[in-house]
Amino acid sequence: MDLRASAATTRTWRAGQVEEANGAGGGLARALDAAGTGALVGLLGGGADAVELQDDDVGLRVERRENGLALVRTTWPGGESAEQMVPFEVAIEDAVEALHDGSRALHFRGGVAYEGLPTAAAECVLPPLLPESLGSAAFREAHGVRQAYVAGAMAGGIAGKALVLAMGRAGMLGYFGAGGLPLEAVETALGEIARESEGRPFGFNLLHNPAEPGVEARTVDLYLAHGVRDVDASAFMGLTPSVVRYRLSGIHERDGRIIVPNRLAAKVSRPEVAEPFMRPAPVAMLAELVAQGALSEAQARWARTVPVAADITAEADSGGHTDRRPLSALIPLFRRLADRVSVEQGYAERIRVGAAGGIGDPWSLAGALQLGADYVMTGSVNQCTPEAATSDTVKEMLAQAGYADVTEGPAPDMFEIGAQVQVLARGTMYAQRAARLYDLYKGCESLAAIPEAERARVEKQIFLRPIDEVWAETEVYWRARDPREVERALREPRHQMALTFRWYLGMSSRWARVGETTRKRDYQVWCGPAMGLFNDWVRGSWLEPVSERGVVTLADVLMRGACAALRVQAARTAGVRLPDGADRLLPSRPRPR
Repeated sequence: MDLRASAATTRTWRAGQVEEANGAGGGLARALDAAGTGALVGLLGGGADAVELQDDDVGLRVERRENGLALVRTTWPGGESAEQMVPFEVAIEDAVEALHDGSRALHFRGGVAYEGLPTAAAECVLPPLLPESLGSAAFREAHGVRQAYVAGAMAGGIAGKALVLAMGRAGMLGYFGAGGLPLEAVETALGEIARESEGRPFGFNLLHNPAEPGVEARTVDLYLAHGVRDVDASAFMGLTPSVVRYRLSGIHERDGRIIVPNRLAAKVSRPEVAEPFMRPAPVAMLAELVAQGALSEAQARWARTVPVAADITAEADSGGHTDRRPLSALIPLFRRLADRVSVEQGYAERIRVGAAGGIGDPWSLAGALQLGADYVMTGSVNQCTPEAATSDTVKEMLAQAGYADVTEGPAPDMFEIGAQVQVLARGTMYAQRAARLYDLYKGCESLAAIPEAERARVEKQIFLRPIDEVWAETEVYWRARDPREVERALREPRHQMALTFRWYLGMSSRWARVGETTRKRDYQVWCGPAMGLFNDWVRGSWLEPVSERGVVTLADVLMRGACAALRVQAARTAGVRLPDGADRLLPSRPRPR
C-alpha cells in the first residue's frame, strides 16, 4: 500500500528544504501493518533526509542516520511514543545525481545504485565525500582553515583586500598580491586586512625581486612588524636572507618542541629550486642573520631542525611567472623529494606539497589530489571574479578566453635577464610589443643606438609618445623610488634603455587594472590555460556571467565538483558500469552554510 496516500499529511525534508503533501488519511496504521517497516524506510528514497507522516490515529517520522541506519519514531494521540533504529536499503532512481552529491552514501549492486545498508555483497561502496575532507588534514590544521583550498596571490593587488577577506570569512586562505605595489600601499592593505579579518585566515605574497633586493627586505620588515603569519613566496630562484629571516623570526622552544610561528609556502616549479626550501636554512646564512641581530644563537640552532618552508606549492602551467611544466610530472617529483627530505632530516611532520597551475574544473582539481597534492591553489580563474581588483574590461576579456588563448611575454620585474610571464593573448598585443622591446635591448647598446626606423615604430605603435618623454617620466619615478637607479642609468646607457622599456611593461599591467580603454591593445593580463578550461566548463550554465563568479563560489563549486569526480572515478575503478552522464559534472549552486 502507498503510505503517503494513506496519511493525512506528509512532510519531506530534502537538502534543507521541506515539501508538504496531503493524502486521503484515515488509513496509515492499517497501511503500515500491511507493508511493514521496510516500506517506511523506503520513503527515504530520492535523497530525502527525513519523512514525517501524520494521521488521526498515528504519527510516524523516519530520519536518515549514519552507517545505513534510519531512526523510526512512532507517536500516538495519547502522547506515547517509541523509537527504533532500523537498517534500510533503497534503490536510487537517479544514480547520476546521487553519485554527484558527495553528501550521500551509496552503493552499487548488479549495476543498480542504492542508499542505506547493503543487504547483500556490493560491488562498490561510496561513503560521503565532502570538500572539508579533501587534501591534507595537517594543512587545514596548520593554517586554521576548513578546506585545503587556497586562492593564490595575483600581483599588483589584483588579489586584494576584498578577495582575501571573502576567502577568510569562508574559512579559507587567500594571499594578497603584494608584488609590484608600492610599500605604502602594501602597508595600508595590511593594516586594513588585519583589522577586518577578525582572526580569520589571511596571507600575503612575497615576490622575489632580484632587481631591488631592498624592496624584498623592507616587505619582510612590514610583515614581521604587523604579525603576518602566512606568506606565499613566489618567483624565487634560490633562498635569500629576507625570506629565511621571515620564516625564522620568533622561532622558539616550548616543552621540548620547536615552534615556528611564521608559515611559509614556497611556490616553485623546479625540484632544484624546491629542495633548498625543503631543507633547513644554510648554516652560513644563519650565521649572517645572527651577526645582523635578526636571530639569536639559540634560534639559529633551532633553525637547523626545521624546513625553510613547510608547504611547497608545485607551480605548473600557470599565469604570470611560470615554467609551463605539466602538473602530472611536478606533483609526483615534488612528493617523492619532500618525503625523502623529511625522512633524512627527521622532521616531526612531513613537508606538504600543493598544486597550482591548470586547475580550472573539477576533474583537474581531483586529478591534482589523486597525484598526491595536499592542497590546491587557484589563480587565473580568480582574476575573473567580482572581488578581483582589476577592470571590468579585463574580466570580460578573460571570460571569453579559450584554453589556447595564452602566450608568453617579457616579465616586467626580470626584463634584463629575459624572464617571461604567461599572459592573455586574445585581444591584446602586449606579448609581441614587449618582445620587440626586449629584442632592441639585446641588440642595441643604448637608446641613441636604436635605428631611426625602429625608434619611430616604438614611439608610434608602442609608447604612443616620444622616447625622450618616456625616459623623463621614468627618471622622475626612479629618483623618488631609488635614486641609485638613475645614477646607474646615467653611467650605463643600456641600463637607461632597460628602465625606459620597463616603463611600458609596468604601465601595461596598470592600464589593464584600471581599464584604460585607449590602451586596451597593450593590456598585460597574467593568465594561464586554466581560465579557458573553466570557461569551457561553465559555458551555458548559471556560472557563465562574471557577476556570478564570486571567489568563494568558485571554491565551493570546484571542491564539490572534485568530490563528485573522485566518486565517479572510484566507482569506475571498482568495475561499476556507470550510467550515461556520470562524467558530466555541471556546476551546482552553492549550498547555504
